[in-house]
Amino acid sequence: MEQLSQWLWKQEYWLPPGIRWEDLEKMEGSLRPLPRDLLLALPLALGFIMLRYAFERRLAFPLSRVLGVKDRVCLKVTPVPNLEAFYTKNSRQPTQSEISSLVNQCNLTHRQVETWFRYRRNQDRPSNSKKFCEASWRFVFYLLAFSAGFASLINTPWFWDQRECWRGFPQQPVQDAHYWYYMLELGFYWSLLLCVSVDVKRKDFKEQIVHHFATIFLLSFSYCSNYIRIGTLVMLVHDSSDFLLESAKMLNYAGWKKTCDSLFVIFAAVFLVTRLLVFPSKIIYTTLVLSMEVFEPFIGYYFFNALLLVLQVLHIYWAYLILRMIYKFLFLGKLDKDERSDVESEAEEEEDEEEEEEDRSSWRKRKVVLDSRLAMLSSSCVLNNLTNQKADMNRRLPKAR
Repeated sequence: MEQLSQWLWKQEYWLPPGIRWEDLEKMEGSLRPLPRDLLLALPLALGFIMLRYAFERRLAFPLSRVLGVKDRVCLKVTPVPNLEAFYTKNSRQPTQSEISSLVNQCNLTHRQVETWFRYRRNQDRPSNSKKFCEASWRFVFYLLAFSAGFASLINTPWFWDQRECWRGFPQQPVQDAHYWYYMLELGFYWSLLLCVSVDVKRKDFKEQIVHHFATIFLLSFSYCSNYIRIGTLVMLVHDSSDFLLESAKMLNYAGWKKTCDSLFVIFAAVFLVTRLLVFPSKIIYTTLVLSMEVFEPFIGYYFFNALLLVLQVLHIYWAYLILRMIYKFLFLGKLDKDERSDVESEAEEEEDEEEEEEDRSSWRKRKVVLDSRLAMLSSSCVLNNLTNQKADMNRRLPKAR
């Protein structure tokens, strides 16, 4: 265990050439970052989870009712033991071959089995109230984090000149405000990762998992290496647009479509500017190029920049989705909800299937009406022909006589 610890904390991994851990210890007591400080993030994460539970029950849910959030009414399926067992133990979305096997077991038609699974999945779909509560919790945190972070950084020299991030590195004392900014952000992302199994599974679920892991590793490594100055800027850039997105989601669930669309356009503008312009030109350029004016490359330098580039790839992916939405908004006149990151992929499939079912049902109804009208029309045509033939015969009979 001791050998593993010595290998993990080798200064060649964490610090530039010529810098030793003893150099960091020369800073005064609590003003220098210590790796053991990261352990505080775990109890903070548990505290966030409990606070979130209370917030969603006491504040977010009543607020959803005030704003008019309505939950979709789902029909309850008829209990079928074989289908329920397959649904809970095997798969929520059976393949065609599995459906054929279930048809033989339950004495139902292929269509009835498909309909049963679709309605059963609808019963487990998260309600709009649940999604509203999740979005409101993230909105409150991101708004407070951005406000507090901006207030703590506005008067710092590295906020205006990124070269100051490396002046005197790594012997840079940590201010109390930035210490708590780090710990609270780290604890919050740990709480998101711990709750990922119970939260709404979204369209970009895998990308969100990668984002959470990259953020946690980025915060942890930058704290231990005393990259705190550049780390605070990274957090501020991300929080600047996140609270706008969550507020747009809240209004979307409440049915305020016009306000939601307007707010989403504002979010899109802020996101594209901060993530595609500010982040690569100010943050990544600072860590890749400007830092080399102070020290030579080392393992931690490559690892830190690799994590930043992972985040940038995710930014490009999300920007692609946003631009698709903006394109549809400009040329179709509305925002397509299927492109938003808060829409569940399974829910999209269910809605598509239901729309197809409604289309088929309405077509069947129209076909029945059309057939009946055609029948009436044809019968009237036959009667008219018979009447005309009889009239012609009556006219011909006197002439024949």
